[in-house]
Amino acid sequence: MENISVNLNNRQSHIYVGECLQNLNKYIERRNTFIITDKNLDSLYRARFPECPVYIIEPGEKSKNLNVVADICRWLLENGADRKSFITGIGGGVVCDLAGFVASIYMRGIKFGFVATSLLAQVDAGIGGKNGVNLDGYKNIIGTFTQPEFVICDVDLLISLPDNEYVNGMAEVIKHSLIKDYDQFVHLEKSSIQILAKERNEMEFLVNRSARIKSEIVEMDELEQGERRKLNLGHTLGHAVEKVTGMPHGESVSVGLAFAAKLSVEKGLLKEQERTRILNLLQAYDLPVEINADPGAVFDALIMDKKKEAGSVHFILMKGIGDVIVEQIDIDELKNFTLNGN
Repeated sequence: MENISVNLNNRQSHIYVGECLQNLNKYIERRNTFIITDKNLDSLYRARFPECPVYIIEPGEKSKNLNVVADICRWLLENGADRKSFITGIGGGVVCDLAGFVASIYMRGIKFGFVATSLLAQVDAGIGGKNGVNLDGYKNIIGTFTQPEFVICDVDLLISLPDNEYVNGMAEVIKHSLIKDYDQFVHLEKSSIQILAKERNEMEFLVNRSARIKSEIVEMDELEQGERRKLNLGHTLGHAVEKVTGMPHGESVSVGLAFAAKLSVEKGLLKEQERTRILNLLQAYDLPVEINADPGAVFDALIMDKKKEAGSVHFILMKGIGDVIVEQIDIDELKNFTLNGN
């Protein structure tokens, strides 16, 4: 088991890669812990949960809304949760986002941790302290920065993950390699067969490396004022695609990565052959690189993004594989490229 510490202003968050759901008892006090999970995870793994009160949500993005937040808070009150209580989210990205958000606002904030059960949650959603819910279909418009006490990444749970959900998480793994790890990008190119077969050593390696990359960036910039913006590579367009098409998050991010690569070539930052390698890698993992959707609707969703400021957007561009920059791009320029260039 690997213990990755995220150190932030005399606070620590721990990521345990290779730890098991069955060992959750080691990290909580059962008498004062409340678990949030979804219906699928409850049916699969309830026998492995510690004996604590459990709130079960419907799977999927539709549960990430303020009505569900209010229902959970009422449930916590009814079950005697107080400021000394602890929330554990057991699930994928939706459960982690929701559980972290509820914990960060309930009684002005109580401690929480995660057992991340999907690849997406283990390499991205569960790490870094971003917690949020959607509003009218717009991703994570309401949220907080609050760090979990721990994130347990039980790699063995990924074996039973449906292939489409596993592939969804691979979009974030690829994103991390594009941001800051050329060697991992090469490894992803060479080992796609073993990775898609969910060989355990490959899964543990990828989770460990991605968790370290994200943790290093979060330590430098917890509140996303500079360096952490790089983690949004592929997400500006990706969130708009997700809103308009209803595609899963990872697939939408994949389209966003392809878009960012094309825009980076257009701006003279990325070589065309590098863009080709990126597209080939995404497609090797059965991830889409383009969509059939109304460009106008996509752009309208894009300009509602949280990263918009005073007529421009902080957009992440690629200088090469493993090297990105943050550039403020004028909305009109982005509109022209969105409607005509992709």
